[in-house]
Amino acid sequence: MDGGNVISHKDMKALVASGKARIIDVRLPEEVAIGRIASSVNIPVAEIEEALKMDPESFKTKYGVDKPRKDDENLIFHCQMGRRGAQATEIAMILGYAKARNYAGGYKEWSEKEGK
Repeated sequence: MDGGNVISHKDMKALVASGKARIIDVRLPEEVAIGRIASSVNIPVAEIEEALKMDPESFKTKYGVDKPRKDDENLIFHCQMGRRGAQATEIAMILGYAKARNYAGGYKEWSEKEGK
């Protein structure tokens, strides 16, 4: 993964604050239960490919939010420490989500810097 597909904590924080971020947390539900980034949607990495291939109605029914558009500039994937987020970002890019990015610091960095 080159740097162009990764978002830093500083940029992530600004994006979250702007309310424009489409954050997909690819950790397991039991990890998310411990803490999560506000406004993120949990889609475990094993479901990412299937989820992104769904039609918009099915996606919304299953996950409760609108399906991201392929040209979405603020589509961010993250996990606990970066590895699964990178996998999910790669899958999304193969499926045509060209601007998808991985928040490489993951929830571990977020919780350390945000204190939650």
